[in-house]
Formats: sequence, structure tokens, C-alpha cells
Amino acid sequence: MLAPTIYERTYTLNGASLKLGRNTLIMGILNVTPDSFSDGGQYSRIDHAVEHARQMIADGAHILDIGGESTRPGSAPVGQEEELRRVLPVIEALHAEMPHIPLSVDTYKAEVAKRALLAGAHIINDIWGCKKDAKMAHIAAEFDCPIILMHNRPERNYTNYVEDIKQDLLESVALAKLTGVQDSHIWLDPGIGFAKNGDDNLRLMHHLDELVALGYPVLLGTSRKRFIRDTLQLPVDDVVEGTLATTTLGITQGCQIVRVHDVKSNARTARMCDAMLSKQAARSM
Repeated sequence: MLAPTIYERTYTLNGASLKLGRNTLIMGILNVTPDSFSDGGQYSRIDHAVEHARQMIADGAHILDIGGESTRPGSAPVGQEEELRRVLPVIEALHAEMPHIPLSVDTYKAEVAKRALLAGAHIINDIWGCKKDAKMAHIAAEFDCPIILMHNRPERNYTNYVEDIKQDLLESVALAKLTGVQDSHIWLDPGIGFAKNGDDNLRLMHHLDELVALGYPVLLGTSRKRFIRDTLQLPVDDVVEGTLATTTLGITQGCQIVRVHDVKSNARTARMCDAMLSKQAARSM
């Protein structure tokens, strides 16, 4: 097996810094929602959210991803004002306490992204890849910040599954670049669990290297997702090992960021993968 493609980039983000390189970055999930599929309601209070953020940083998180709207299947949409009410106080509190830690806002609404960036966030994480809100790419360009473009589509109507996903992602890239988003500020996310069934997700996990080959850093978000729970026939709070298996497979194919709930175990797994892949690369030189 060849060492995966590595995209080396350094970001200076309004007081925070971030380096993509040989070490896998860990993005800790901080849901400030009452109804997320695995941790809904646990961190909706500001003090609880900040305490959990501290623990994730101590456990090895490099980025914190704050979300105010659940995207689990069947969840009700959240209005803009309610989403802002949930995320802004937490972002402000985290930015005040730990300004050196990059914060990502998980939203597909341009106004929420803008207000979050003004409040101290550094990165936009858009589950619709700039296709839901036409203004999102403009906000990313205006703030000159990294944006994560996730694969998604309204219906699971693929003709050529993997190629369709690649084309969908390249459409999102084109939308971002059209407004002036720098190539170096674009990250991709395969969108595991979105417009995909269990078999689709398992199949896509075998083709992550093809997404990496598109030329952008790839973030993998599989943590506690249904295809793992269904495969192992286990509840949502008992799939750490399954998530670690997906983290490992993703890193070996070149994914450089993993978005996870269980930071400590995933950070340790990533460190071991990085060490083995680094040794492998050295032998091949």
C-alpha cells in the first residue's frame, strides 16, 4: 500500500493557527441542539458546552465544530434566529476563553455563518456544499476563511455512484471559486450518511482516495453513524470501535481531518496511523 496523498497547508485564522500536514487533524463535535442523534441536549447550556470543549481539547482535538441544527434523518428544520440563539453564545464564550483554537460553525445558512464568523468562528462547515444558500460562498470569500464543502443531494438518484459524488463535489468547488474562495481554503467532505444508504456508505469508504485525488484536503465524518450501528447491530453509544475502524480506513486513504464525538480514542488512533504511514513513506523514499 502506498502512503496517501498529503496536502500541506498552514492557516492563520484571526488569532488561531492550523497546519495541515503529516498529522491528522481531529475535529471535535460540539452539538448545541436538543435533538442530535447521539448527544442531543447534553451541551445546550453554555457552561456545559464550554466544559465539554475544554475536555475535547485536552483529549487531542485541534478544531471544535459547533452546530445548532440537527441533521439526523427526520429532524425538523431550525429557523435562522433559533440557530443563532443556540450557537452564538457558545462561539463567543469559546473564542474568549481559547482564542488560539480554531472554531468551525456547522451550518448551511449564510447569515448564520456570517454572524458566527463575526462572533469568533474561523471555518464554515456547510453540509450542502454552497448549494442550499447561494450567499454562502460569498461569505467564505468575504471572510477569506476555509470552507468545508460536504457532498449532499436532495434525492438518492445516482447514475454512476462514485463518479456522481465526485462531480457533485466539483460543482460545489466551482461555486466557491466563482465567488473568489481560494483553492487553499477549500476542504471536501464525502457526506457519509447523507443521500446514501448503508451499502452506499460502505462502498464509498472504499473510494475515499478518489476524493482525495481531486486535489483538496478531505474531512471524514463517520462518527457513530447509522451504517456503523447497523453493521455492528449496536446502539449509538456503543460504536466507538466501529468508528475507529472507519477513521483508520479514511486516514490510510488520505483523509486529513476526522470529525468525531469520541476525541481521545480517535486522536490516539490517528496518531498511530500517522506514525505507521510516516514510516512507510520513509521506506519508499
